[in-house]
Amino acid sequence: MKINRHRLKFVMGIITLLFILGCMTSKKMSTAAIPAVQQLDLNRYAGTWYEIARLPHSFEKNLQQVTATYTLRDDGKVTVLNRGYDTKKDKWREARGKAWVPDLSQPGVLKVSFFWFFGATYKVIALDDVDYSYALVTSSSKNYLWILGRTPQMEPAVYDSLLEKARKFGFDLTQLEPVQQL
Repeated sequence: MKINRHRLKFVMGIITLLFILGCMTSKKMSTAAIPAVQQLDLNRYAGTWYEIARLPHSFEKNLQQVTATYTLRDDGKVTVLNRGYDTKKDKWREARGKAWVPDLSQPGVLKVSFFWFFGATYKVIALDDVDYSYALVTSSSKNYLWILGRTPQMEPAVYDSLLEKARKFGFDLTQLEPVQQL
């Protein structure tokens, strides 16, 4: 099958435009005013994180036992492996991508890409800076929020303190859903 290059360029242009429009957020929903952590050591952040709770979104629909594993690469970037069990399809799903720090003056803000050149913001807004045992992560919109821990369960006091931080940052937690872990 022969593909018309002009048609392909047009379709890719439309897809890019739709992606950009879809990523635009209102100022009310933007996380631009939320500070990222000022210290983030990727060597210590690497490893497996368990998703404790999240705001719902389509790409994790029906997923439980979700983990994110970060592995440092020789080029300074990070390989990202997100994995979760789809309870409706009764099978494991994975997404592999890469992350990098685009601005070294903001080490808590990364770009993550799972599809070609499309990158999303990964913003660490709270982190256990002693043991790296928990993290609170968002994107460029308050529609995205993840509570992560190094173990499948989190101490209730730590969880409650992260919820309080998220509330202070203006996140609507009424839709926050816990993630089942074994």
